[in-house]
Amino acid sequence: MPAKPEPSAPPPARPNLALVYLRHRLARYRRFWIFFTATVLLDQASKLAVLAWLPPSYDRTGFLNPPFEVIPDFFNLVHVYNTGAAFSMLSGQSVFLFAFAIAALVIIFRYRRSFELERKSVQLAFGLLTGGIAGNAIDRLLYGHVVDFIDVNPPGYGFLVKTFLGWSEHSRWPAFNIADSAICIGVILYVVLNILFPTKNNALSAAPDTPE
Repeated sequence: MPAKPEPSAPPPARPNLALVYLRHRLARYRRFWIFFTATVLLDQASKLAVLAWLPPSYDRTGFLNPPFEVIPDFFNLVHVYNTGAAFSMLSGQSVFLFAFAIAALVIIFRYRRSFELERKSVQLAFGLLTGGIAGNAIDRLLYGHVVDFIDVNPPGYGFLVKTFLGWSEHSRWPAFNIADSAICIGVILYVVLNILFPTKNNALSAAPDTPE
């Protein structure tokens, strides 16, 4: 009786090229995604805490509740709404600012090579920057305004704005949030990196990325 043929081994599974490519891209910009995600989560968690535990400080009708004093005459926690950008510019333009934020994120992704996003230090800067942009954009999408809660009174601020801008000496630094801080730190860090470690690339004039 003839022997039965041995069953042939199944052909090796073909790798999912789309999944391999995605893993490669995530690994290449791993630090960027870490700082981006951490910034968004920390920003949104802090705002949810403010919404849950801190009553609104004031609205269009005026003063409502006193701030929560942390460091007397310097640092308070407040609960305020900002329908504009930094320093309340473009107040009431939440839809425009949301669209602007999305456009900024798309441009940064499109020109990521020109901005040298492969550099680890640049990934830190842009992780903070884009995480801050996304954090405030989420606010505008969910609430129609940005939630601000950090209120500081830098020494000499009233004197400076009165002397150079003609504002009241009782003016205070506008309230802000973690997303605002991340944006400022990210921009400053990127500028410093380009000054201290200049490269041949020019992010403002370089052509956009081509598909890889």
